[in-house]
Amino acid sequence: MAAPVTIRIQEDDFDVAREIAALSRGRTDIGAVVSFSGICRRDEDEGKIAALTLEHYPEMAEEEIARHVDEALARWPLNGVTVIHRVGRIEPGQNIVLVVTASQHRQAAFQAAEFLMDYLKTSAPFWKKEESATGTGWVEAHARDDQAAARWTKS
Repeated sequence: MAAPVTIRIQEDDFDVAREIAALSRGRTDIGAVVSFSGICRRDEDEGKIAALTLEHYPEMAEEEIARHVDEALARWPLNGVTVIHRVGRIEPGQNIVLVVTASQHRQAAFQAAEFLMDYLKTSAPFWKKEESATGTGWVEAHARDDQAAARWTKS
C-alpha cells in the first residue's frame, strides 16, 4: 500500500491536531508521528511584525512540494505525509505551515520532517512580505536556512 499523502495550499487556517489524527487514525503500522508547525511571530527584535502576506504560483508550488514529498518517500520508509502551507495575509499567532510525517520508527519521521521543512524554507516557490511599524517589504533568505538545507544534498 502506498503511503497516503496530503498536500494543500490554502488561505484558511488548519487544525494541527485534526491533521495529525487524520494521518494516523486507525493505522497500526505507524510507530512515530512527527509534526512541525510554523507560526507567524511578532518578532520583537525586528520591529514588531503586524502581518505576513504569502504569495505563490499555485501549480508550481503544488508540483514542487509534491516532488519533494516524493523524494522524502524515496529516502525514508514513511507511512504517510501531510504538508499544508497557507497563503494570503497571516497575523502573529496564526499558523503558516504544517509538515507531518509518519513512519514505523522515529528517526525516519524526524529526518523526513526536517528535510521537508528545510526545502519549504529555502526553495519552495512562496514569497513573504512583512508588514511592520517601519513599513512593508519582502523577506530575504537567510544563510542559516541554506546551510540547514545543504545537509540533504546528495554527494
